[in-house]
Amino acid sequence: MTDTSAAETHGFQTEVRQLLQLMIHSLYSNKEIFLRELISNASDAADKLRFEALAKPDLLGDDPELGIRIEINKEANSIAVIDNGVGMSRDELIDNLGTIAKSGTAEFLQTMTGDDQKDARLIGQFGVGFYSAFIVADKVTVETRRAGVKDTDGVRWESDGQGEFTIEKIEQSERGTRVTLHLKSEESEFADAFRVETLIRKYSDHIGFPVTLQGADDDESKVVNSATALWTRPRSELSDDEYKEFYKHLSHDFTDPLCWSHNRVEGKREYTSLLYIPTNPAFDLWNREAPRGLKLYVQRVFIMDDAEQFLPLYLRFVKGVVDSSDLPLNISRELLQQNQDLQAMRSALTRRVLDMLQKIASNQPEDYEKFWMSFGNVMKEGLVEDHANKDKLHKLLRFSTTHDAGGAQNQSLDDYIGRAKDGQDKIYYLLADNTVTAAASPHLEQLRDKNIEVLLLTDPIDPWVVDRLAEYDGKQLVDVAREQLQLPDSDGKITQDAINDEHKPLLKKVRTVLKGRVESVNVSQRLVDSPACVVSAEDELSPQLRRMLEASGQAVPETKPILEINVDHPLVTRLSAETDDGRFNELANIVLDHALLAEGSQLDNPAEYVRRMNHLLLEMGSAQSAA
Repeated sequence: MTDTSAAETHGFQTEVRQLLQLMIHSLYSNKEIFLRELISNASDAADKLRFEALAKPDLLGDDPELGIRIEINKEANSIAVIDNGVGMSRDELIDNLGTIAKSGTAEFLQTMTGDDQKDARLIGQFGVGFYSAFIVADKVTVETRRAGVKDTDGVRWESDGQGEFTIEKIEQSERGTRVTLHLKSEESEFADAFRVETLIRKYSDHIGFPVTLQGADDDESKVVNSATALWTRPRSELSDDEYKEFYKHLSHDFTDPLCWSHNRVEGKREYTSLLYIPTNPAFDLWNREAPRGLKLYVQRVFIMDDAEQFLPLYLRFVKGVVDSSDLPLNISRELLQQNQDLQAMRSALTRRVLDMLQKIASNQPEDYEKFWMSFGNVMKEGLVEDHANKDKLHKLLRFSTTHDAGGAQNQSLDDYIGRAKDGQDKIYYLLADNTVTAAASPHLEQLRDKNIEVLLLTDPIDPWVVDRLAEYDGKQLVDVAREQLQLPDSDGKITQDAINDEHKPLLKKVRTVLKGRVESVNVSQRLVDSPACVVSAEDELSPQLRRMLEASGQAVPETKPILEINVDHPLVTRLSAETDDGRFNELANIVLDHALLAEGSQLDNPAEYVRRMNHLLLEMGSAQSAA
């Protein structure tokens, strides 16, 4: 390789500079993973060339045997990872090694704290393992030539990781990439052949290409890994550590997976799947447009990285591999979408993931609680999108309830039914903006007195969840903030109309005062300690869903709440006895304002509310002074 032009100097993207500092400092205690990351990148490059060569066999030229080579130079205190894969062009080199082309990266990096364990997990979610080279190296050189490039045009990239990198054109006779790490003086252990061989066996034995080690003391080289794709080996031959390392190779995650499922299907459709459930969510989990899916192989030939057609969108956090014997090699995304075999595989793989989760939920409830904290909101999307698996999804749902004061979402619907009172034929729930508002809601007072458990639903997707769920195990789901609430032991008691008639003058006066703000006013049969609450009619949007739609810019029909008053509360008793029309007006509006605030609504005119409260407080102060 010789220089053919002067080097150009470029600055790293700001996010890359941040990431480099975090990578160097946060991962230093686990610095040996740099070799795993570089070998994984080399394996990906070989996979991609093999795929491109399906359409253009000439890309392989006179070097059809793909592999990875590790060279050690003790005298120079360096280690190099070389592959004869697809290589990179000048633009690809700048894009891949100078920037992080993922939306939201800058904001996400700001959340990193300096906590080593946490930062290591977050860094891994970017899939930028190349930068781990700077943990052990004070200079990294990348020399590469893109497969199919004419003549011997190559490119050299070099950086000390301090903020800039250089790019220059070079002559390179072979395609592929050579990454040379000029090791820091204190990291000379990685220029030792035995140490490197141990790391290859530990982290990269599963790589499907031969990894050859060129020793430092002689010219002999040997293949160190098994060079067999892990998913093609029998489960009985594989250890947990091998499965975990393969997951890290797939995902570039630095943490172990929560669980995995390795399965071979034979018969009409033949394929092998290896599916992983991560322990922690990726930073872009909520971006439904982000690339996601399984790695697809056909007869061990790599086809695509993010084959999204094998799992529904709500399972986008699942990582893994599918290797099919049946799908055609000239496959495209359009063909995948129309292929009947793929639809059957998608159904089977979806069921397999849900069965994995059910097994964890049954046998490892603490692990499942952690999973639900990370992925529960995404799983709830399945109730809207995947009717075919609704029964399995219902079993997997977890909720916060009034049974557990801690507020954790760790109660299943079966748990709820198991604790239900005799004769209770409904499942009660309350929608709220957050757990604090839900737990303090006046709508719960009568239910608490009667020892009736209520699901507390505070996630933005929950209004759609209960709309699709509707009933479970023959029990209807009932919103306790709706007008027509029937509790288990209230059948046959006094009707709403009858109890309203008893307090008709008060209700009529309050309705008149609040005519422009409420739909109607009723005497409450659900309140115990609070003076009032607002409820919705049975056929109206819940306040939470209304606020969400309005915030997204959607037009929703204008409605007014129904006010329920507790005629036994001292404040309402005072309201009923008030003879001054002005004070009655002020107090009636304050009662409604407090009911709206307790429900989580924003007041239309906060300044007017403050004026009323100030006036009321001054009146109280004057009365006390006079007394």
